[in-house]
Amino acid sequence: MKKTERIALVQRVVEDLERRRAEALALCEQRLREARNRCQELETYRTHYLRDFNRRVQSGLDGAMVRDYQVFLGRLEEALQHQNQLVAQTEQQRASELDSWRGAAMRSAQIDTLAAHWRAEENGLEERREQRETDERSQQHWSRGRPHRVG
Repeated sequence: MKKTERIALVQRVVEDLERRRAEALALCEQRLREARNRCQELETYRTHYLRDFNRRVQSGLDGAMVRDYQVFLGRLEEALQHQNQLVAQTEQQRASELDSWRGAAMRSAQIDTLAAHWRAEENGLEERREQRETDERSQQHWSRGRPHRVG
């Protein structure tokens, strides 16, 4: 098996790894967008809920309703904290996936460069071999065409 055939096998493996790393990165980025969107939704909901609470306080609320609002706001704050932690964790995971993909992409580029070098080397050897054969045929043809002198 020629070097170029061997490196082609390596290239396929490395390119497959890079593709899988890119897919993992894309999936992680999607999860990050979703987590950020969910966080934004919770913050918007909290803003609306607080506005509603303030409006109702001005029109008069009894103690039980104020306590219920406060309990719900506490739970909403907990959900927001949890979601913010999830966003932070997903950002860290995305950074890790990005590093992993960059490493795979760099290895793939290095293998591509090596493969191109080996193909050029192999092509040069093949061209020299063909030129040598052409020269030999030409010399043989020229030698046969000349009359031989005896004597």
